[in-house]
Amino acid sequence: MTLDEQLAYLTKGAEETIRVEELRERLERSAATGKPLRVKAGFDPTAPDLHLGHTVVIRKLKHFQDLGHTVIFLIGDFTGMIGDPSGRSVTRKPMTPEEVRANAETYKAQVFKILDPEKTVVDFNSRWLAKLSGQDWITLCSKYTVARMLERDEFARRMTEQRPIAIHELLYPLTQGYDSVALDADVELGGTDQKFNLLVGRALQPEYGQRPQVIMTMPILEGLDGVQKMSKSLDNYVGIQEPPTTMFGKIMSISDALMWRYYTLLTDLTAEQIATLKQSVEAGNMHPLQVKKDLARRLVADFHSASVASQAQKDFEAQFRDKALPGDIPVQRLELREPRKLFRLLTELGLAESNAEAQRKIKEGAVHLADLNSSGELRWQRITDPVWTFDPREHTKEVAFRVGSKRLLKLVLSSPQATEP
Repeated sequence: MTLDEQLAYLTKGAEETIRVEELRERLERSAATGKPLRVKAGFDPTAPDLHLGHTVVIRKLKHFQDLGHTVIFLIGDFTGMIGDPSGRSVTRKPMTPEEVRANAETYKAQVFKILDPEKTVVDFNSRWLAKLSGQDWITLCSKYTVARMLERDEFARRMTEQRPIAIHELLYPLTQGYDSVALDADVELGGTDQKFNLLVGRALQPEYGQRPQVIMTMPILEGLDGVQKMSKSLDNYVGIQEPPTTMFGKIMSISDALMWRYYTLLTDLTAEQIATLKQSVEAGNMHPLQVKKDLARRLVADFHSASVASQAQKDFEAQFRDKALPGDIPVQRLELREPRKLFRLLTELGLAESNAEAQRKIKEGAVHLADLNSSGELRWQRITDPVWTFDPREHTKEVAFRVGSKRLLKLVLSSPQATEP
């Protein structure tokens, strides 16, 4: 790639780069000296499982890696025990060392679905932060003022609302900033919610005789609803360890407009390639459904394999075109001799978190069931009566349940009253 092409590829999808001209200058110097840039992104292991929203920054790390630069995947095992105040209106509960270590191991296994393990430096910030002496901490704290720290949105808001700010929370941006000093980072990546922390690193480096790092913020990815950020708590996420068919189906449920944002933030296609695809759709030369299938297949292949992704597409098409179940649908066996209220059965099967949620889903028309005949073909029946009773004597031995577009389950009845398909 030319320098302009490299810049376009690296800044694709970025919310902000501070500063682009500095990044250009560093790329030029890297090309002239043969010394790769040191590109860092830090992740506090606060949850054991990652979803596509977490991979936006990891994907950008890969783009730097693709161009031959040194990528440092920094696990914040020390900062994780402080708790990042970003986006928090109250003090985050610190994690225990045991929780941090367990989640960190899971992170390492998951990020190599995107990054090349042979070319990725995995580091832990306890390696230097745990060794700082009391004098070192005093020196570090002297590099930044309380006034600048309280300019942070979360802190300013809490001050206005008279909510408490713990002293250790003020240390968090300093520790993350010191990570950049310890690693002598050229570039640091993070989500838009991390901008303040990234800027602290940029401010601290000159205090320790280093050039200030370039910082690049990436957008927070919208979830499947296209409105709120991707989150497990909102159930609008795609987990990178979910079954392939589940991943494929979830991605197929997004809107056409959101599809282009996913292409930009979650794939390695250049901006020009994505623009060409979009023009083909707008001109009627390609159907958006096919483009969305291509996106789903790409993403499933990233976290599983190309062959598995192809099978996931076949399962998806079979499910909705041929009315068959996907190959990896969860299966449960249950001895059921007497009629059971459907909402209670859905809760028992794990298709709803509570009886109240199950009844709400039924009222919304989101619950379907189907008897499986000998060929495995489905005949879906929508249930909208919240007190409807499921009678096993009136159904075949194998029954499929669908709640919304995401939750599928095959129930094998072991009751002697159940009839054979």
